[in-house]
Amino acid sequence: MKLKKRKKSSRMHGRKMGTHGGGARVKRKKSGSQGGIGMAGSGKRGDQIKTLITKLYGGKYFGKQGITSKKTQKDKRDRINLQQIEDNLKKYSKKTAKGYEINLSSYKILGKGEVKNKLIINAESASKSAIEKVKEKGGEIIFTKGKKKEVKKKFVEKVKKNE
Repeated sequence: MKLKKRKKSSRMHGRKMGTHGGGARVKRKKSGSQGGIGMAGSGKRGDQIKTLITKLYGGKYFGKQGITSKKTQKDKRDRINLQQIEDNLKKYSKKTAKGYEINLSSYKILGKGEVKNKLIINAESASKSAIEKVKEKGGEIIFTKGKKKEVKKKFVEKVKKNE
């Protein structure tokens, strides 16, 4: 009969490995053996997991992307080309006696493509080339915002003088 029982920590030395009788050290490790929880260790030097991450997320996972300054405001207007409008006239417009009336009040109209029909477009803004192309076919772009409207009117007057 033992009179003095040794402490658990001294009994469970595990052959001088310091594993408290748990076998190999790796078995006792949790997320620390992986280098952390989840995507930890997948940074610049995480070569084994890098290929998996690029496969799953593409090239946008590593490094910095986009504007970091809080002051800079991103232009969030939707944009649409005249070619897209022409190709999808049934989707965007209503045919009237004046021509095709299109309501794109939150869009900026860009001048890529040809205009084949008379278009009357309500838009937030438009490029100079888009205004010219629509005017050539007898249409017009009506702006929903105040200041831009005045600037575009001045431009249209200059175009008329040049004609």
